[in-house]
Amino acid sequence: MGDMVVDARSGADGKEDGSSEDSGAAAPKRRRPFWVELPFLVVIALVLAFLIKTFLLQAFLIPSGSMQNTLQENDRVLVDKLTPWFGSEPARGEVVVFRDPADWLANLPAEEPNAAQRFLGFIGLMPAVGEKHLIKRVIGVAGDTVECKGDGPLKVNGKPLTEPYVYPGNTACSPDPAGQFKVTVPAGHLWVMGDHRQASLDSRYHRDDAHGGMVPQADVVGRAVVVAWPVPHWSTLPVPETFEQPGLGATR
Repeated sequence: MGDMVVDARSGADGKEDGSSEDSGAAAPKRRRPFWVELPFLVVIALVLAFLIKTFLLQAFLIPSGSMQNTLQENDRVLVDKLTPWFGSEPARGEVVVFRDPADWLANLPAEEPNAAQRFLGFIGLMPAVGEKHLIKRVIGVAGDTVECKGDGPLKVNGKPLTEPYVYPGNTACSPDPAGQFKVTVPAGHLWVMGDHRQASLDSRYHRDDAHGGMVPQADVVGRAVVVAWPVPHWSTLPVPETFEQPGLGATR
């Protein structure tokens, strides 16, 4: 005798398990346990964090007081890395993070991060540690003439700047020889200075390097837009009004 084939569909023959004809809907799929899904969620979160850090925002740790009082030592800032992808260039008055253009940090001790810090910094979940980055304010862009005489004021294209962000007790220009200058910024470069004028080894003090103290725009990582940590220091970093004065860019 041949084997009897039972039709799996509901029909006149009825169901072997005794269920009614109206219960033909498939049973809902069982959800995987959370511990099974967790590794996938972690991977997705890490990938998103890496993409955000690479293309949108990145956290940086302020290692010194050269930008006081705008930024304090150990502040964490968020840097906008997105707008340069759309052709935006650094502008006067912006606070920017840039790669060390010519061994400006050569004589300064660097913290050696551990493996966990390297990993978290790589994916952007904590500020980058041990990388050779600096943060300063853009004073001059391509074509600008920047000048310091005596104690100041600092001038851009002959226009004196009003600089309320300069560290209290500092003068806009330093009276030492390196602090007295008149330079013209070449194409594709920036002239940068720290807000703590008498405690910042900025463009003024690197005029003998390969770029004449200028920072190549190609070395700019992005613009610092907000102080994110600690919470009491939270603030945005807008362009000061003095950089919006009429005629400032007339010589460009």
